[in-house]
Amino acid sequence: MAKKAAGPSFREVMTDIKKKKFSPVYILMGEETYYIDEICKALENYVVDEADRDFNLITFYGADAEIGKVIGCAQQYPVMAERQLVLLKEAQTMWQAKSQLDKLASYVGRPNPSTVLAVIYKGDALSATSALMKKAKDAECVVFRSDSLRDYQLAAPIADYCNSKGLGIDEKAVTLLCDYIGNPLSKLFGEIDKLIVAAGPDVKRISAELIERNIGISKDFNTYELVRAMARKDYPKAMLIVEYFSRNPKQNPGVMIVATLFGFFSRLFIATVTRDKSDASLVAALDLKNQYALRDYRDGLSRYNARQALAAVHAIREYDTQSKGIGSTQNEYELLKELVFKIFTAV
Repeated sequence: MAKKAAGPSFREVMTDIKKKKFSPVYILMGEETYYIDEICKALENYVVDEADRDFNLITFYGADAEIGKVIGCAQQYPVMAERQLVLLKEAQTMWQAKSQLDKLASYVGRPNPSTVLAVIYKGDALSATSALMKKAKDAECVVFRSDSLRDYQLAAPIADYCNSKGLGIDEKAVTLLCDYIGNPLSKLFGEIDKLIVAAGPDVKRISAELIERNIGISKDFNTYELVRAMARKDYPKAMLIVEYFSRNPKQNPGVMIVATLFGFFSRLFIATVTRDKSDASLVAALDLKNQYALRDYRDGLSRYNARQALAAVHAIREYDTQSKGIGSTQNEYELLKELVFKIFTAV
């Protein structure tokens, strides 16, 4: 789910729109555009009936928009309809956008009750100290900020999206989607939609096998299985997976692999120095979603001490540097083989 910054969540905003509980002003901003686009589409679909949109749906685009005309349209009354929708899209492309948008502050303080005005500002976020945002804070206004998500934050949005489609999803399937698809959410959710179509109406749960069949990810040769092999110190299996990666570089970029390994061994080091190693304590210390995710860390704790886990972190950082051509001219997969060997032989 998009990060909630002193405002309603995506689901809350969408639920109110679908119930036709509209705010007179929406300010939608942030780097993750998927949620912003979905809210904008919902406003277009629900605020004005389709038959009335020719006269009561007015769209401005930032590069060509004059803020005075936007305010003027918002102050007008709808044409033979209950309300009108005024959209200012791509507001970030306006000339001196932030100072121009501050001119909306007086309107936001006293909006036209028969107009829904939506300002879509993508990329950056408007400052809380700006005139517009100060007025919005005290006015009847929906401010939705959609921050960019890191890969480790994608599990919850994936589960939420599947749930919205009436589907469950296995944890391993979530891991595969995070590792192999990742951001942006529009691309990630698009792949899930393809899976849903491929699965057919009878499938109620997305599994790793379903992803393997339809996205081309091998359930035996992926970063999830490499981490498991590393946690168990299964050297032959780990090298077999790395060899597979080297033959399929487009599906298995080194940067994604090393990020996953770094996350695992960084957490494993924390686990080794955590005094209380009960499941509940480790889940909290490692910031894991649930106890199921502890399995690989339990395997790692039985095979690596704190010194070895820390050595692995240092070796991964060295790999990252060398894979960028600093201090080495080797292929990133040859370097990856060396990395696996270094981690397994650390004392």
